[in-house]
Amino acid sequence: MKIKKGFVLRQVCGENVIVGEGLDAINFGRMLCLNETAAWLWQKAQESGDFTVESLSDALCDEYEVDKAQALADVKETIDNWISQGVVE
Repeated sequence: MKIKKGFVLRQVCGENVIVGEGLDAINFGRMLCLNETAAWLWQKAQESGDFTVESLSDALCDEYEVDKAQALADVKETIDNWISQGVVE
C-alpha cells in the first residue's frame, strides 16, 4: 500500500490532521483527525513509500513497548480506516 498523492499530515490548532492538497485531492473536502500514534504511523508510511500492516506494526513495536498482536490489530484498524476514507491505495 501507499499514501495517495495529494494527502499530507498537518498540525491544525494543535491537532494532527490529514488534508488533501492539489488537484488529486480536490474531491476530498474534509480533514481526518489522527491521534499521536496514528500520526506517527502516517509519518512512517510516508517515509517507507510502500508499506504493509506488518511493516508498520513492526515499526510500532520497535518504537513503543507494545505487544506484537496488539500492534497488528491496532495498525490494521488504522489502515482500514485510511482505506475507507480513500487516503491510501
